[in-house]
Amino acid sequence: MKFPFRAGAKVCSIAIMVLLVIGALGPANWTPRTALGWQIDHFLGYFAITLFVCCAWPRPFVVGGVLMAAAALLEGLQAFSPGRSANLVAALCSAGGVLAAALVAELFIRAWRWHLKSARSAK
Repeated sequence: MKFPFRAGAKVCSIAIMVLLVIGALGPANWTPRTALGWQIDHFLGYFAITLFVCCAWPRPFVVGGVLMAAAALLEGLQAFSPGRSANLVAALCSAGGVLAAALVAELFIRAWRWHLKSARSAK
């Protein structure tokens, strides 16, 4: 059961990353927004994406590093997209969401491993 879930999560993660690139580099009206403000949108969007990707690849610090670099790269590439502009605050909000999610994922993974280890030693 574990393998099909992880394989499906990997496929969905790749699809999410493609949609992220399209949303980041496409026209501004293609990017979904909430009424919370673009800073919160960046933070929550990258937080959710990072948690999902960590389900597929359970190496949160590696995933976090890659996604933080991707967030900065995508924000920088917006300077070359018509109708878009690069914004350092947006890149930092995105990186903050990635970092927070990577820390949460690492905490859950370590807690789960500790739980499994203690359950095995109790037998």
